[in-house]
Amino acid sequence: MTRVLNSGRKEPVSGSIRSVVVFLHGYGANGADLLSIADVLSEHLPDTLFVAPDAPETCPGSSTGYQWFPIPWLDGSSEETSKLGMDAACADLDAFLDFLIVEEDILPEQVALFGFSQGTMMGLQVAPRREDAFAGIIAFSGRLLEPELLMDEVQNTLPVLLVHGDKDEVVPPDSMSKAAVGLEKAGFKEVFAHVMEGTGHGIAPDGLSVALAFLRDKLSF
Repeated sequence: MTRVLNSGRKEPVSGSIRSVVVFLHGYGANGADLLSIADVLSEHLPDTLFVAPDAPETCPGSSTGYQWFPIPWLDGSSEETSKLGMDAACADLDAFLDFLIVEEDILPEQVALFGFSQGTMMGLQVAPRREDAFAGIIAFSGRLLEPELLMDEVQNTLPVLLVHGDKDEVVPPDSMSKAAVGLEKAGFKEVFAHVMEGTGHGIAPDGLSVALAFLRDKLSF
């Protein structure tokens, strides 16, 4: 049984929905944390609905933060608990995306994912294993989990933009190159990468500009 994901949303400036961007927040944050980025993107993507679900589990020690799955080195959970949590969260996110597509009467190719940190991990875990490809996924400051399994489980090879700060103190910067290699081995043809110089675990203006260009290209109808 999947858990309902509460989500915030910012309606398209034009009033007409031709595409949807789904924000996937990081560990200990919430949907609203990334939804504020829509204020910057919306004027350049006037026909885009922005949606930002909260992860399904509350984050230990936080009254407003959520987690997609436990992280052993942060919360002391076991590797088994973390894996079970990730599998459950993937099912939840899959169900949320299915509902969104039906509810907004759109096609998968009209949807793009925008992940940060643990949200990136979720996006890269879920999107390639869906039968129908999304327009693309923007993957900030995260990593590709279980790349060796993706080669056998991949269902589609959607375009991917990897963005990472070279001073990231939370997720090592080389996670970006490792993700690129893993995706290419799994057959992905459109894998782009951008390094945010002098940036830690966050989203710098240059990274956001590259993300906007990617969205405008992949969501142009």
